[in-house]
Amino acid sequence: MTAALGSLTVVGTGIALREQVTPEAAAAIERADDVLYLVTQPLTAHWIERTNPRSRSLDGLYAPGKPRHETYAEMVDELLAPVRAGRDVCAAFYGHPGVFVHPGHEAVRRARAEGHRARMLPAVSALDCLVADLGIDPAVTGLQSYEATDFVVHRRPPDPAATLVLWQIGVVGELGYATEPRRENLALLVECLVETYPRDHEAIVYEASPYPLVADPVVLRLPLEDLPEARVPLLATLVVPPARAPRRDPELAARLGLS
Repeated sequence: MTAALGSLTVVGTGIALREQVTPEAAAAIERADDVLYLVTQPLTAHWIERTNPRSRSLDGLYAPGKPRHETYAEMVDELLAPVRAGRDVCAAFYGHPGVFVHPGHEAVRRARAEGHRARMLPAVSALDCLVADLGIDPAVTGLQSYEATDFVVHRRPPDPAATLVLWQIGVVGELGYATEPRRENLALLVECLVETYPRDHEAIVYEASPYPLVADPVVLRLPLEDLPEARVPLLATLVVPPARAPRRDPELAARLGLS
């Protein structure tokens, strides 16, 4: 007997509670046989469970001292088990389901490889909120984007003429479950940055607000050298504005007819 084919739809809930859930994502949550979710706000969890009573959280897979990659592997298994049983599954993640959400990508890949229907829907990410809240246009300055630990351990060379965005600075160097940033790791991040930028170059610690109608985002402007002692939220992003203007190549500009 051929096993029944299930389906997997991976959606994002955005940053600002229910307001940023797209109609397409809401419909996927409502119609699924099973909804498995991982969100940061209890009100978002409540809305998901009210929309579809066949919902349960993946948050219990995290544990102190447990490597993050083990948790992610278990999440993928949890997502795929009902799909393999022929059920239509919706996985709902905070923000955009494809931005810093390894289990979402891996579950879609494996589901497709096994012959199941699988798709990922677009959503509002923290980057979308950052652009709006800070008034940054990537078309003007250019944009570099790295996960903070990756930036440090691979010594990614920043372009000081473009905006640099470093994600997850609150857990830089952490491979497992964390409850607060480690100051020594933030100091190491600064050590890498001041190889390119002045120590007093202004940077922005940013965290989007989940309640934008009643609460402002976290926007902390400070010199780079002050970052280790700052009150950095666990989910914070660091924005480093350009330190200089880009250098125009007159020969290439002339060849494009821009001289």
